[in-house]
Amino acid sequence: MSELTARRAGTTVMIGRCVRLSRRNVDALLTSLLLPVILMVLFVYLFGGAIDTGTAYVTYVVPGVLLLCAGFGAAGTAVSVTTDLTNGVVERFRTMDVSATAILAGHVVASVARNLVSTVLVLAVAVAIGFRPTRDPLNWLAALGVLLLFLLAVSWLSAAFGLLARTPEAASGFTFLVMFLPYPSSAFVPVETMPGWLRGFADHQPVTPVIETLRALLLDTPAGSAPARAVAWCLGILLVAMALAAVLFRRRVG
Repeated sequence: MSELTARRAGTTVMIGRCVRLSRRNVDALLTSLLLPVILMVLFVYLFGGAIDTGTAYVTYVVPGVLLLCAGFGAAGTAVSVTTDLTNGVVERFRTMDVSATAILAGHVVASVARNLVSTVLVLAVAVAIGFRPTRDPLNWLAALGVLLLFLLAVSWLSAAFGLLARTPEAASGFTFLVMFLPYPSSAFVPVETMPGWLRGFADHQPVTPVIETLRALLLDTPAGSAPARAVAWCLGILLVAMALAAVLFRRRVG
């Protein structure tokens, strides 16, 4: 068996392992799947009538909720990576010549899979309560591509944080960082309604251009420079996170 074939086989095994672990962790799985839906329903029915976005609030808020899904799913990745490091299973994998890329890719792919299931669930509930996207299937595919790129970037960043954290409890703190970013953005209210000091942050953080790109692709709103900035942010985060994860893995495991 060639080295490339062995690496592919190792990666496939690690992906299968992490997906099975996700299925068995029922509490975390239900949280990552249902909490975004609950938050969306709360925002739509509790605050939607008081917030003027120029359109039905459910239509405005869905792209932001999709990114919240990424936050919940990615937090579980950080905890899983740290747990593997602290319980000694990574050392056992390394004795079997399983590569660092395979181990981390397993966690990342499982995170993306969880998030895709959560995304489908959020969209199904959103359509049931009034979300009506107006674009054609090609634009839907483009929106899926942007969302997948964001999910990959956040999942690899979460894996890097899991390597940095010393305990699963510390790794769970990554949840707060990822979940916080959608709030000071255009996810739930228009950026122009924010105070000036907050507007500057909202305009220049990675979540806002991703949300505006999803809105443009799903709802035909003006996109401006959002797509280019969204791709640049996601690729930048992805490349930095992958490089950081490789360095941290070598330092933790050797």
